[in-house]
Amino acid sequence: MSVIIKAENLGKKYIIGHQRQQRYQSLRDTMTHSARSIWQKIRHPLSPNRETVDLEELWALENINFEVQQGERLGIIGRNGAGKSTLLKVLSRITEPSTGRVRLRGRVSSLLEVGTGFHLELSGRENIFLNGAILGMTRQEIKQKFDEIVAFAEIEKFLDTPVKRYSSGMYVRLAFAVAAHLEPEILIVDEVLAVGDAAFQKKCLGKMENVAKEGRTVLFVSHNMGAIEKLCNKCIWIDKGKVRKTGDTMDVIQKYLSDSKRQFQFNKLNINNKGINIVSVSCINQSKNKCQAVKVGDEWSLSIEYETKHEMNSLKFGISIEDQMGKRISASYTGIEGIEIGSVLGKGIALCKIPRMLLVPGTYQVSVAIANSSGEIIEKVENAVLFDILGTDLTNSGNLVGKNYGIVWLDPSWEV
Repeated sequence: MSVIIKAENLGKKYIIGHQRQQRYQSLRDTMTHSARSIWQKIRHPLSPNRETVDLEELWALENINFEVQQGERLGIIGRNGAGKSTLLKVLSRITEPSTGRVRLRGRVSSLLEVGTGFHLELSGRENIFLNGAILGMTRQEIKQKFDEIVAFAEIEKFLDTPVKRYSSGMYVRLAFAVAAHLEPEILIVDEVLAVGDAAFQKKCLGKMENVAKEGRTVLFVSHNMGAIEKLCNKCIWIDKGKVRKTGDTMDVIQKYLSDSKRQFQFNKLNINNKGINIVSVSCINQSKNKCQAVKVGDEWSLSIEYETKHEMNSLKFGISIEDQMGKRISASYTGIEGIEIGSVLGKGIALCKIPRMLLVPGTYQVSVAIANSSGEIIEKVENAVLFDILGTDLTNSGNLVGKNYGIVWLDPSWEV
C-alpha cells in the first residue's frame, strides 16, 4: 500500500481576544475614554482597540505528524476542544496550516459540519450536482450516481425543495450520501453523524466500510468508541492539539478512556482498623492484562490486591458493580459462592472472574469489600475502579450491541 496522507510538523495557530475587566468608572471617565477610542479609530481604522482587548495566541494543533496508507480506516478521538475538527479542516484544505504541511494524493470528500458545501437557496437536486462539480466530477459521472445518492438519503419527496427548509436529519442524510457516493479517494467524516437516528448511523457505518473495502481511505472522528472500534483499523488520540498516541484502535481507545475517565476517588473506608488493607484494584481483560475497557461478551476479571498485618482466617471478599449514578447493577461475594478461604498472611490477590461480560455498553464503577468470618465488613473501598464496556457485533449480524438494549445483554436464542 502507498501513503495517501502525510502530515509533517503540522500546526495551526489562532489569535483570540479577551475583553479586559474594567474598574468602576464615573460618567466623566466614560466620556473621556469614548472620545479617545473614537480618535484612535480615526487615526488607525484597521488596528484593534488594545485598551479593552488582550490578544492571545492559541495553538489548536502543534507538531502533528502521521501517515495514512491507502485503504486504511483511521479513527481520530479526543476530548471536546482537543483539535480534532481543526485537523480535519486542515486536511480538507478548508483552512491553511500555520506551520508544516500536508500531502494528499487523490480527491477528498468531507462531511465536517451540517451544511458544509451546500447552498441553502438551492434544492437538494441542485446541491448534488454542485458538490459533484466541486469534487471535479463531470455531469455524466454525477448522473450515474444520482439515483444511488437519492435512495440512500431517503429524500425523494423533497428533492426539489430548497435545502434551507430541510430538518437537520434530512440535511445530514443528503450531505453524507453525496460525500460517500461521489467516489472520493479520501472520505473525511466528523461527529456530524450523531445528528442522524440510529438506523441512519448504522447505514453510514456500513457505507464507510464498503468505501474502505473498495480501496479508498476513510478518516472518522467520533465520541462513540464502539463505532470507532467497529469501523477503524488504526486510531489517533489527540489531546490539547498534540498527538498523544497512535496505533491499534483498541489499544488507543483503552489508553484514552484510562486517561479521560479516571477522574474518580479511590474512597478507602478503613473500618475499625481490623488489620487488613486493600492496596489496589484492577480490571483484567481476557489477555490477562490490566485494562480500562472490554467489549460485550469478553472475559473480564477484577483483581483485588490486599495485605494483612497478622494472620487472618475465613475472610470473605465481595464486589459491587454500579452505574455512574451509584445504582447497583450486580454484586458477588465469596460467601454466597460457597468458597472457603483459609489462613492468609501478608500480601495476596483475590481474583473475581466473569467468563462473559454481558453488561451493555457504558461506564461502570466497582466497589470492593472484605468481611471477617462472621460477615462483619472490616475493609471497604468505594469507587475502587472505573471501567467501560464497548459495543460490538456480538451476534455477527452486522448490528452493534449498544446502550439501547437496557442494562444486561441476555445472550438469547430465538426459535420462531
